[in-house]
Amino acid sequence: MKKLLLFLFCSTLAFAQKDLSDALKFQAELNESYADSLKSPLMKEDLSQFEGLDFYPINEKFIVEATFIRTKKEKAFQMKTTTERTPIYKKYGELHFTIDGKELKLNVYQNIELNKKPGFAAYLFLPFSDETCGKESYIGGRYVDMKIEKGKKWIIDFNKAYNPLCAYNYKYSCPIVPMENDLAIEIKAGVKKFHD
Repeated sequence: MKKLLLFLFCSTLAFAQKDLSDALKFQAELNESYADSLKSPLMKEDLSQFEGLDFYPINEKFIVEATFIRTKKEKAFQMKTTTERTPIYKKYGELHFTIDGKELKLNVYQNIELNKKPGFAAYLFLPFSDETCGKESYIGGRYVDMKIEKGKKWIIDFNKAYNPLCAYNYKYSCPIVPMENDLAIEIKAGVKKFHD
C-alpha cells in the first residue's frame, strides 16, 4: 500500500513539474517570437525597447482539470472582432472547473476556416476575461490555445494565457471575448497587460 501511495505521489509530482516546464517553455518562446523583428507584432518603437513580456509567476493553482461537455447541433456564427472582420466560429463544447471553491465554466470554440488547414484540425480557441482585466491584465481579455483531448477530463493551463495581438498594435483584428466567457474570479496567471 505504501509503495502504491508513493508511486501515485511521485506520478502527481512529475505531472505538475511537466506542466510547469511546459508553461516556462511557452513563455520563453513567446518572448523570443516578440523579440524577433520578422515575427513580432510590436510596433517599431516598442520593439526597440523590448526586454520581455510581463508574466504572472507560474502557479500550479491555475493548471486546472476541467470536465469537458461536447455540445451538439451548434450553429456556426460570426464572432465579433475589434474591426469589421467577422471570422466564422462554432462552439465546440463547455469546460467546467473549480478554482478556490468557485464553480466556473468556459465555452471553447473552433475556427471553421483554420480547422481546414493542415495541422489545425484539432485546434481549439479558448478566449476569456476575468477580474484582473483592465487592472493587471489586458482590458479586452486573453486567449488560451487548446487541442481536442480524449475523454471528459481536459487540462486548462492559464499560465499559457496570452494577449490578443491588438493589445500591442492597433493594425490587428482580434476576436472579442464572448460575454459568456467572463469569469467572476481573478486569473493571476499568464501574460499581464503591455502598457499602463
